[in-house]
Amino acid sequence: QVQLVESGGGLVQPGGSLRVSCASSGFTLDQYAVGWFRQAPGKEREGVSCISSVDDSTWYEASVKDRFIISRNSTQNLVYLQMNNLKPDDTAIYYCAAGLRGYGCVVDWDFWGQGTQVTVSS
Repeated sequence: QVQLVESGGGLVQPGGSLRVSCASSGFTLDQYAVGWFRQAPGKEREGVSCISSVDDSTWYEASVKDRFIISRNSTQNLVYLQMNNLKPDDTAIYYCAAGLRGYGCVVDWDFWGQGTQVTVSS
């Protein structure tokens, strides 16, 4: 069965850190661009970060640049999003997606996970 599963969300205080993971089954993540997206209540889904399959080049949305780091663990077929100095505005459901057709991070997103909740609150 082909699927993506996110894990690692939770409740964290402002200024804290969390690492969310994206795991695939039925396909190898290294062959795909992987993106992280988030959706806060009442807001549209937005792209947060992406790692390319071509050369592992990365992209970050402006508000998370210098705070979030996306990386691959090829051995375990995972992609991580390390989130540091978290802010209340980072509260959202975080989704990962994988895409094959395209170039870099401009791809058609073929598979989506079910999401993991990240809540930043004191």
